[in-house]
Amino acid sequence: MRKIEIVGFKRETLGTKSAKDLRNEALAPCVLYGGKDQLHFAVPMILFRDLIYTSEVAEVELNIEGEIRRAIIQDAQFHPVSETILNVDFLEIVDGKPIKIDVPVKVIGNAPGVQKGGKMVQKLRKVTLRGLADNIPDFVEADITGLDLGQTLKVSKLKVENVTILNSLSNPVATIDIPRALRGKLNN
Repeated sequence: MRKIEIVGFKRETLGTKSAKDLRNEALAPCVLYGGKDQLHFAVPMILFRDLIYTSEVAEVELNIEGEIRRAIIQDAQFHPVSETILNVDFLEIVDGKPIKIDVPVKVIGNAPGVQKGGKMVQKLRKVTLRGLADNIPDFVEADITGLDLGQTLKVSKLKVENVTILNSLSNPVATIDIPRALRGKLNN
C-alpha cells in the first residue's frame, strides 16, 4: 500500500457545534479508533485530496501533535449538497491484527472474445480483503487472457497472497458480452 502522511491536532471540545465550527474553518473532524484508545482530532480538508478522491488504497501516517500512528480510512461522510467533508473515521493499524479494506480491481490481458468483437464489461471494481496491513496490495489483478465470447471471470479465479478475499467467490469480476450484431451471426 502507498503511504500518505496527514498532520492534525487534537480537538479540545466534542459535539455538533464544535464540529460545525471546525468545518467553517476548512477543518475536518476526525476520530481514530481500533487501538488502545480513541483519539478525536481535526485535519485541514485539503490534505484529504490525495486520499479520499482516488480509487487507490493508502496507509495513513497520522501525525497528531507529534504523536505518530498508522491507520486506514474506515469511513468518510460528505454533505449531501456541497460535498464538503463532514467527518472522517480512521481505523488504527495494530501490529499482528488483521484489517478489512476495499482494494481496486485492475483488469489485465487481452481476451480472445474481445478480439472477435465482444465487449469486456468490468462488473466488480473493488474487492474486500482481510489481512495484515503489510500484506495488503495496492490493487488486485484480474487476468482476462483466457475469456472468450460470453465467458465470465469470477472472484474465485483472483490470485492474492497472504490475504483473504471476503467477496462471494461466485461474483463476476469481468464478462465478455456478445454484441447484438454478433449474436445474429453466431446463431446462423
